[in-house]
Amino acid sequence: MDSFTNRLKVLQDAHNQLISIKNEPTETTNGWYQRYKNPILTAEHTPLFWRYDLDEKTNPYLMERIGMNAVMNSGAIKWNDKYLVVARVEGVDRKSFFAVAESPNGIDNFRFWDYPVTMPDTDDPTTNIYDMRLTAHEDGWIYGVFCAERHDPKAALGDLSSATATAGIARTKDLKTWERLPDLKTKSQQRNVVLHPEFVNGKYALYTRPQDGFIDAGSGGGIGWALVDDMTNAVVTKEKIIDFRFYHTIKEVKNGQGPHPIKTEKGWLHLAHGVRGCAAGLRYVLYLFMTSLDDPSQLIASPGGYFMAPMGEERIGDVSNVLFTNGWIADNDGKVFIYYASSDTRMHVATSTIDRLVDYCMNTPADGLTTTTSVETLKKLIDKNLKKTAL
Repeated sequence: MDSFTNRLKVLQDAHNQLISIKNEPTETTNGWYQRYKNPILTAEHTPLFWRYDLDEKTNPYLMERIGMNAVMNSGAIKWNDKYLVVARVEGVDRKSFFAVAESPNGIDNFRFWDYPVTMPDTDDPTTNIYDMRLTAHEDGWIYGVFCAERHDPKAALGDLSSATATAGIARTKDLKTWERLPDLKTKSQQRNVVLHPEFVNGKYALYTRPQDGFIDAGSGGGIGWALVDDMTNAVVTKEKIIDFRFYHTIKEVKNGQGPHPIKTEKGWLHLAHGVRGCAAGLRYVLYLFMTSLDDPSQLIASPGGYFMAPMGEERIGDVSNVLFTNGWIADNDGKVFIYYASSDTRMHVATSTIDRLVDYCMNTPADGLTTTTSVETLKKLIDKNLKKTAL
C-alpha cells in the first residue's frame, strides 16, 4: 500500500487542481446573463486541513475526520479588490457555519480562508445558522443578516422536527471579527431578511418575509418592508408587503429577497427567489424586480416569470430542483456577478451588466396572471416581428 506521504500528496495535488480550474462561459445564452461551466465552490473545495487529520500518528489511514456535505447560499462583497463570498458550509452532521472564500476575478480560483467565521451566540443559543446576506451600510459597518434556527419550544413531546426561525444580526469591519447583535424582533417568524444599504428617512430599512411557520409562509403576503431605529436593538413595529405572491405563478408558495438591491440610475434593482409547488416538490427559481429611487418600497417594474431556473446538473442535489441566491456584486464598470446555489449542494456564478438587467426589468412584460393575457401579450410581439420582417 502507498505510504501516508504518497497518499497525502495525491490528495493535495487533486485539491490544488480542483481549486485552480479556469472557469469557462457556457456556449449559449439568452442575453440576460452568462452562465459558467463549473461550480465555483463545492464541499470538495473546502481545505484538506478542515477535513483530515494530517498527522500520520493519529490518522494512519488518512481518513476524513470531519466531513463536509455542501457549500451553498453565499453572501458576497467586493473587499480589498477581491471578490469574497461568505458561504454557508454544511457538515455531514447537518450543522451549517459561515466561511469566507475569495477569488481574484469573481468566477474561479475561489479559496477559503484558513478558519471559518467564529460567530458569537446570543443568550438564547441557536442550533443552526445559515444564508447570510451582506450589506456594507452607509453607517460604516458591514452587516450580516442570517437565519437563526432553534428547536420550537412549543413542540409536542418527541417532536424533534419543529423549529423556529428568526433573523440573526451581526456586524464587522474586517469580515474576520464579528459582533453579534440581538436577533430581529418581529411578530412573525423570519427566514429571509435583508438590510437596505442606505438610510431611509433616517432609519435602517429591512426587506422581510413574514411567515406563519418555519417552512410555510402561510398568511405572509410576500416580500415585506420595515423601518427600524437601531440595528443594535432592531424591532419591527410596522411591516408592509411590497412584492406580493400570486396564485399560479413562480412565487405562489413563497418568495424572498436575495441580496440587497443594487442602486441604478433608473431605480433599485432587486434579485429574489420564488417558490411554487409541483409533483416533484418545491421548485425554487430566481427573479428580478425594481423599486423607486425616491421610495425603495415602491414597485416600478415586475417582469413576469423567472430570470433563472435550475438547468442540467443544477437540478440534482440534496434538495433537488432549487436555485437560491443571497449574494451579488456590482463592479464600478457595471458588470454584475450573480452568486447562486443549486439544489442546496454547490455554488455557481453568472455574470451580466446593470444595463442589461435594467433593460430586462423595464421591457419584459409583467405576468398577466391568466392564460388569456399571456397569449395576448405573446401575439403583440409576434405581430410586431412579422410586420418588421414583411417590410
